[in-house]
Amino acid sequence: MGLFSKIKEGLQKTRSSIADSVNSIINSFTKIDEEFFDELEEILVMSDVGVATSTDICNKMRAKIKETGETDPNNIKSMMKEIIVEMMGEDEGLHLETKPSVILVIGVNGVGKTTSIGKISAQLKSSGKNVVLGAADTFRAAAIEQLGIWAERAGVQMVKSVEGTDPASVVFDTIASAKAHNADVIICDTAGRLHNKKNLMDELAKINRVVSRELPEASVETLLVLDATTGQNAVNQAREFKNVTDITGIVLTKLDGTAKGGIIIPIKNELNIPVKFIGVGEGIDDLQPFNVKEFADAIIDGE
Repeated sequence: MGLFSKIKEGLQKTRSSIADSVNSIINSFTKIDEEFFDELEEILVMSDVGVATSTDICNKMRAKIKETGETDPNNIKSMMKEIIVEMMGEDEGLHLETKPSVILVIGVNGVGKTTSIGKISAQLKSSGKNVVLGAADTFRAAAIEQLGIWAERAGVQMVKSVEGTDPASVVFDTIASAKAHNADVIICDTAGRLHNKKNLMDELAKINRVVSRELPEASVETLLVLDATTGQNAVNQAREFKNVTDITGIVLTKLDGTAKGGIIIPIKNELNIPVKFIGVGEGIDDLQPFNVKEFADAIIDGE
């Protein structure tokens, strides 16, 4: 299966939710008027695009229609795709310019954080990168064990300590190991306990200080893993984490199991955080680099 086919299949539920509904109103209206836009906005809101971003999309469409004089509802789909692509901007992959580069991964329990780390590790390893994992989510022993399983599966080295160890010390040890083994990429699983923001902020600040001190020139990515099935709660989580630390990208998991894939749009539009990977299945190669044009085609065309 090709990459685009995999993404289309993974977005099946979101595609059905948005594309089928858009087709339905296109077939119901003979002209583009305010009633048409009211229906369209409701569809977008119901597809977890969110009120603010749904309003933005409809306002941009109104402006385009005024500019072009378009009157045919059948041309709405291509217009919507253009607006979504413009709104989300250029695709942004991982910035791993230095050796080693560092990826810090955060996210609350149950979102697929450890699994995502394993899949990214496997992809980097298969592209010829020497990867070292750091099990710095020391709050739960299960997180350390699960990361160990993924490290084995991906064929990469992992540095760990016992439950309750200072996460920053694990990051320090991971960097030391990476230097010793001439690693290309360091990926650290870090905590994501939003219920105590002060502790989380202190912990992440301490980790960042260690990285800055030990690897002052390194490219550093901070990826937030979100569960797409939680819809607007995922957008709210992103907002909360953004208040605590600088996030360079989103990994959005479990898109294949939900019709709420529309949340990708407000994450970029409202929070200005790029989505870098999307999870469209259980397989190790089902965490795909995000492509905005393919996403827009997949959810709007419905073919």
